Amino acid sequence: MAGRTAALRKQELAGVRSAAARRAAAPERSDEKPLSLGLLDGHLGYFLRRIQVWVFQDFIRTLAGIDLRPAQYSVLSVIAANRGLSQADLAQLLGIERARLVRLLDRLEKRGLTQRLASPVDRRSHALQLTPAGQALLKRARALAQIHEANLVDKLGIATHARLIEALREFDARR
Repeated sequence: MAGRTAALRKQELAGVRSAAARRAAAPERSDEKPLSLGLLDGHLGYFLRRIQVWVFQDFIRTLAGIDLRPAQYSVLSVIAANRGLSQADLAQLLGIERARLVRLLDRLEKRGLTQRLASPVDRRSHALQLTPAGQALLKRARALAQIHEANLVDKLGIATHARLIEALREFDARR
Protein backbone atom coordinates (compact mmCIF):
# COMPACT_ATOMS: atom_id res chain seq x y z
CA MET A 1 0.00 0.00 0.00
CA ALA A 2 2.82 2.42 0.87
CA GLY A 3 4.50 1.66 -2.48
CA ARG A 4 1.25 2.31 -4.31
CA THR A 5 0.78 5.63 -2.48
CA ALA A 6 4.33 6.74 -3.35
CA ALA A 7 3.76 5.74 -6.98
CA LEU A 8 0.52 7.72 -7.08
CA ARG A 9 2.25 10.77 -5.61
CA LYS A 10 4.98 10.44 -8.24
CA GLN A 11 2.32 10.26 -11.01
CA GLU A 12 0.51 13.31 -9.61
CA LEU A 13 3.78 15.25 -9.47
CA ALA A 14 4.56 14.25 -13.06
CA GLY A 15 1.09 15.47 -14.06
CA VAL A 16 1.67 18.79 -12.32
CA ARG A 17 5.09 19.14 -13.97
CA SER A 18 3.74 18.34 -17.44
CA ALA A 19 0.88 20.82 -16.98
CA ALA A 20 3.40 23.47 -15.94
CA ALA A 21 5.57 22.60 -18.94
CA ARG A 22 2.58 22.94 -21.29
CA ARG A 23 1.77 26.36 -19.82
CA ALA A 24 5.41 27.47 -20.14
CA ALA A 25 5.59 26.25 -23.74
CA ALA A 26 2.33 27.95 -24.72
CA PRO A 27 2.84 31.07 -26.80
CA GLU A 28 2.35 34.28 -24.88
CA ARG A 29 -0.63 36.34 -25.90
CA SER A 30 0.18 39.87 -26.89
CA ASP A 31 -3.28 41.24 -26.21
CA GLU A 32 -5.11 41.24 -22.91
CA LYS A 33 -8.47 40.26 -24.41
CA PRO A 34 -9.73 37.02 -22.81
CA LEU A 35 -10.14 34.03 -25.07
CA SER A 36 -13.70 33.19 -26.10
CA LEU A 37 -15.44 29.84 -26.29
CA GLY A 38 -17.48 31.17 -29.16
CA LEU A 39 -20.60 29.12 -29.80
CA LEU A 40 -19.54 26.58 -27.17
CA ASP A 41 -20.45 29.11 -24.48
CA GLY A 42 -24.12 28.31 -25.12
CA HIS A 43 -23.80 24.51 -25.37
CA LEU A 44 -24.92 22.52 -22.34
CA GLY A 45 -23.08 19.44 -23.61
CA TYR A 46 -19.76 21.27 -23.63
CA PHE A 47 -20.07 22.28 -19.98
CA LEU A 48 -21.46 18.90 -18.90
CA ARG A 49 -18.47 17.18 -20.51
CA ARG A 50 -15.95 19.55 -18.90
CA ILE A 51 -17.48 19.01 -15.47
CA GLN A 52 -17.83 15.27 -16.05
CA VAL A 53 -14.10 15.01 -16.83
CA TRP A 54 -13.19 16.95 -13.69
CA VAL A 55 -15.56 14.90 -11.51
CA PHE A 56 -14.26 11.59 -12.92
CA GLN A 57 -10.62 12.58 -12.50
CA ASP A 58 -11.29 13.50 -8.88
CA PHE A 59 -13.20 10.25 -8.28
CA ILE A 60 -10.45 8.19 -9.95
CA ARG A 61 -7.85 9.82 -7.68
CA THR A 62 -10.08 9.22 -4.65
CA LEU A 63 -10.49 5.49 -5.40
CA ALA A 64 -6.93 4.89 -6.65
CA GLY A 65 -5.71 3.68 -3.27
CA ILE A 66 -8.11 0.72 -3.38
CA ASP A 67 -7.57 -0.02 -7.09
CA LEU A 68 -11.17 0.62 -8.14
CA ARG A 69 -12.43 2.53 -11.17
CA PRO A 70 -15.72 4.49 -11.31
CA ALA A 71 -17.46 1.91 -13.52
CA GLN A 72 -16.40 -0.89 -11.16
CA TYR A 73 -17.69 1.11 -8.19
CA SER A 74 -21.03 1.58 -9.98
CA VAL A 75 -21.31 -2.13 -10.75
CA LEU A 76 -20.48 -3.17 -7.18
CA SER A 77 -22.93 -0.61 -5.78
CA VAL A 78 -25.82 -1.74 -7.97
CA ILE A 79 -25.16 -5.45 -7.36
CA ALA A 80 -25.09 -4.76 -3.60
CA ALA A 81 -28.43 -2.94 -3.84
CA ASN A 82 -30.02 -5.65 -6.05
CA ARG A 83 -28.71 -9.07 -5.04
CA GLY A 84 -29.42 -11.63 -7.74
CA LEU A 85 -29.63 -9.00 -10.49
CA SER A 86 -29.06 -10.36 -14.01
CA GLN A 87 -26.20 -9.12 -16.20
CA ALA A 88 -28.72 -7.86 -18.78
CA ASP A 89 -30.61 -5.83 -16.16
CA LEU A 90 -27.35 -4.44 -14.76
CA ALA A 91 -26.16 -3.41 -18.24
CA GLN A 92 -29.46 -1.69 -18.99
CA LEU A 93 -29.66 0.08 -15.63
CA LEU A 94 -26.13 1.48 -15.86
CA GLY A 95 -26.17 2.06 -19.62
CA ILE A 96 -23.13 -0.17 -20.16
CA GLU A 97 -22.72 -2.11 -23.40
CA ARG A 98 -23.26 -5.79 -22.57
CA ALA A 99 -19.92 -6.95 -24.01
CA ARG A 100 -18.08 -4.31 -21.97
CA LEU A 101 -20.00 -5.34 -18.85
CA VAL A 102 -18.98 -8.97 -19.34
CA ARG A 103 -15.29 -7.95 -19.42
CA LEU A 104 -15.80 -5.75 -16.36
CA LEU A 105 -17.52 -8.58 -14.47
CA ASP A 106 -14.76 -11.00 -15.51
CA ARG A 107 -12.16 -8.68 -13.91
CA LEU A 108 -14.23 -8.25 -10.74
CA GLU A 109 -14.74 -12.00 -10.51
CA LYS A 110 -10.99 -12.65 -10.97
CA ARG A 111 -10.35 -10.30 -8.06
CA GLY A 112 -12.81 -12.32 -5.96
CA LEU A 113 -15.26 -9.42 -5.61
CA THR A 114 -18.33 -10.77 -7.44
CA GLN A 115 -19.93 -14.10 -8.26
CA ARG A 116 -22.17 -15.21 -11.10
CA LEU A 117 -24.61 -17.83 -9.86
CA ALA A 118 -27.20 -19.78 -11.77
CA SER A 119 -30.38 -17.72 -11.88
CA PRO A 120 -33.24 -19.30 -9.92
CA VAL A 121 -35.76 -17.95 -12.47
CA ASP A 122 -33.93 -18.24 -15.83
CA ARG A 123 -31.38 -20.96 -16.58
CA ARG A 124 -29.98 -18.85 -19.45
CA SER A 125 -28.83 -16.00 -17.20
CA HIS A 126 -26.72 -15.42 -14.13
CA ALA A 127 -27.67 -13.91 -10.80
CA LEU A 128 -24.98 -11.53 -9.59
CA GLN A 129 -23.84 -11.07 -6.03
CA LEU A 130 -20.91 -9.64 -4.13
CA THR A 131 -18.52 -11.92 -2.31
CA PRO A 132 -17.50 -11.06 1.26
CA ALA A 133 -14.34 -9.48 -0.22
CA GLY A 134 -16.53 -7.45 -2.59
CA GLN A 135 -18.69 -6.28 0.29
CA ALA A 136 -15.62 -5.24 2.28
CA LEU A 137 -14.11 -3.35 -0.66
CA LEU A 138 -17.42 -1.64 -1.39
CA LYS A 139 -17.62 -0.51 2.24
CA ARG A 140 -14.20 1.15 1.90
CA ALA A 141 -15.14 2.58 -1.50
CA ARG A 142 -18.37 4.08 -0.10
CA ALA A 143 -16.41 5.91 2.57
CA LEU A 144 -14.08 7.31 -0.09
CA ALA A 145 -17.04 8.17 -2.35
CA GLN A 146 -18.54 10.18 0.52
CA ILE A 147 -15.32 12.18 0.74
CA HIS A 148 -15.45 12.76 -3.02
CA GLU A 149 -19.09 13.84 -2.85
CA ALA A 150 -18.34 16.19 0.05
CA ASN A 151 -15.61 17.72 -2.12
CA LEU A 152 -18.22 18.33 -4.84
CA VAL A 153 -20.59 19.91 -2.32
CA ASP A 154 -17.75 22.18 -1.18
CA LYS A 155 -17.07 23.26 -4.78
CA LEU A 156 -20.71 23.69 -5.82
CA GLY A 157 -22.46 24.59 -2.59
CA ILE A 158 -25.19 22.46 -1.00
CA ALA A 159 -28.11 24.01 -2.90
CA THR A 160 -26.48 23.84 -6.34
CA HIS A 161 -25.34 20.26 -5.73
CA ALA A 162 -28.88 19.22 -4.76
CA ARG A 163 -30.45 21.08 -7.72
CA LEU A 164 -28.02 19.49 -10.18
CA ILE A 165 -28.68 15.98 -8.89
CA GLU A 166 -32.43 16.52 -9.01
CA ALA A 167 -32.39 18.04 -12.51
CA LEU A 168 -30.17 15.27 -13.91
CA ARG A 169 -32.21 12.56 -12.15
CA GLU A 170 -35.41 13.98 -13.71
CA PHE A 171 -33.80 14.15 -17.14
CA ASP A 172 -32.57 10.55 -16.85
CA ALA A 173 -36.06 9.36 -15.88
CA ARG A 174 -37.59 11.03 -18.97
CA ARG A 175 -35.24 9.74 -21.61
